Amino acid sequence: MRKAAMFDSKPYDSETFEKWTAGQVSIDYFPVRLDERTVSLVQGHEAVIVFVNDDLNANVIEKLYESGVRLIAQRCAGFNNVDGKAACGKLHIVRVPAYSPEAVAEHTAALLLTSVRRIHKAYNRTRDFNFSIAGLVGWNLHGKTAGIIGTGKIGRAFLNICKGMGMKILAYDKYPSEEVDAQYVPLETLYQESDVISLHCPLADDNVHMINEDAIKQMKRNVILLNTSRGGLIDAEALLQGLLDKRIGGACLDVYEEESDLFFEDRSGHILQDDVLARLLSMPNVIVTSHQAFLTEEALDGIARTTVQNLVDFFDGKPIPNEICYRCAELDQCRKKRKENCF
Repeated sequence: MRKAAMFDSKPYDSETFEKWTAGQVSIDYFPVRLDERTVSLVQGHEAVIVFVNDDLNANVIEKLYESGVRLIAQRCAGFNNVDGKAACGKLHIVRVPAYSPEAVAEHTAALLLTSVRRIHKAYNRTRDFNFSIAGLVGWNLHGKTAGIIGTGKIGRAFLNICKGMGMKILAYDKYPSEEVDAQYVPLETLYQESDVISLHCPLADDNVHMINEDAIKQMKRNVILLNTSRGGLIDAEALLQGLLDKRIGGACLDVYEEESDLFFEDRSGHILQDDVLARLLSMPNVIVTSHQAFLTEEALDGIARTTVQNLVDFFDGKPIPNEICYRCAELDQCRKKRKENCF
């Protein structure tokens, strides 16, 4: 039986994946992250199954190739943790382009409602039998403007939720879709007119820190900023200053640029060394969840099902529709044109 090694695995991963392997693939589960220190664990495996905080740099890619690994299976949609250029021609890369867009979109909406209706504050008060509502005044979302950056499947799902709450929609995407029932505008217009800004675009070289000091200065005062995509889209220090200047009214983050050494683990017994994150967490108008927007039963099932199918298709020598490479600048367009694997 063909063998794959899963890194950064959690108990829910093995429980879900074992339902779909059904004798097709043998998976060894490693709780450690894949990086230069742990890459030796891949010996005897033909594929690795990795997640957002595994570090597949050029050195790791080379060691994987030397160890006989020929497939990198991302069990997520993003792939900015893989050096695609180093892998091209050596290791095929596959991903899960869509597992449950609604899971992430609904979590984004939950963060937004928690922020504008002060639910997190009310929860903490009532746990101490404090039933005062002083200081809990929020504001209606109905009639407000939501600026959505990235109109892929997750962005569209969140867009529909916002529409259901009676919000006006402004959208920005490098590649606007005719299927999206929204007004596309330049980023500058979106910044200036949106009461809520939500990020749903992948992280790429050309949009690192797209939310920076200049962008924040263009935003409406008291804007609510949401990020359930990738932490590197936001310059955290600029965000912190925007909050201190009271230009940003609230920030809801499920991702953080320096999350790799923090998220998915219990750090409650440790002193937080990240001063920027510590200051953000101290603010009453900042809500942080630890990259859990995807974490629903339906999403986990979809991730496992698609990842296992990617593995089986590769091992059987079939074309893999979910393959990507660094030359696939426009993934959807490239995939529609290509009937064979990248190489």
